[in-house]
Amino acid sequence: MVDLAQTILRFRDDTPVSDPAVTVEAFTGQSNALAVRIEPGEDARSLLPNLERIRLVEVNFPAFGDGRGYSAARVLREAGYTGELRAVGDVLVDQIGHMRRCGFDAFQPDQPLDAGDVEIALSRWPEVYQATTDGRVPIWNLRHG
Repeated sequence: MVDLAQTILRFRDDTPVSDPAVTVEAFTGQSNALAVRIEPGEDARSLLPNLERIRLVEVNFPAFGDGRGYSAARVLREAGYTGELRAVGDVLVDQIGHMRRCGFDAFQPDQPLDAGDVEIALSRWPEVYQATTDGRVPIWNLRHG
């Protein structure tokens, strides 16, 4: 078993951003921040005018049942954000596959994740039904072109 607690699990090839993430309010008030943290209830759309300068967006999941961060991820990816999108907080292994489909490409869970369990979670469903931001072709499109 590999202990992934407090480790950033990344699915990117670029250099990780080392700058601390600032709040959305602080980010919109300054011009030199490269990393921002979205809390539940904050609107990711407020970041859209500045996507070209953001290198990291952390989306906080204070409780595993709070799904608002999924919407934030999808809004950002559909608007063209290509930087690192990191889920932080109460991130469970059962959520990793769904989070990847919404556009998350990095994870920083509060609790340890087993590397084998992560791999299983990411490969559980080889086919998908909905189109999302991860580029996987839905099965209905594979069947019917």
